[in-house]
Amino acid sequence: MPLVRITLSSDRPAEQRPQIAAGVHRALVDAVGIPEKDRFQIVQALPAEQMFFDHEYLGVDRRDVVCVEITLRRGRPEETKRALYRRIAEEAGKVGVRSEDVLVVLTENGSADWSAGRGEAQLLDLEQQMS
Repeated sequence: MPLVRITLSSDRPAEQRPQIAAGVHRALVDAVGIPEKDRFQIVQALPAEQMFFDHEYLGVDRRDVVCVEITLRRGRPEETKRALYRRIAEEAGKVGVRSEDVLVVLTENGSADWSAGRGEAQLLDLEQQMS
């Protein structure tokens, strides 16, 4: 059950925002194997003057960053994460976002750290049922 927050410049066309979000979801389905209906995303457009990203850090020519923050349960191998980064950049490219402008950050946690509603710990309950 990943939670995705996409922050981008309000200068980006409004119609591009849901396309970027859909591409990130496709990448998660394809690279990580999450279920198709496991989609929880927040897209936030900020004025460009409120976004501060170094334009050359680690030799990447950034111009108009799309920041993708994904919180998900821990346990994926590094190669899966690398595949996810590539897929997100590919999907973003399909809607006109340069791969250099795609910044992805993963934050991992455990099943006990999620409630999908009703004040319950559904992922923890599922995990306990399976063991």
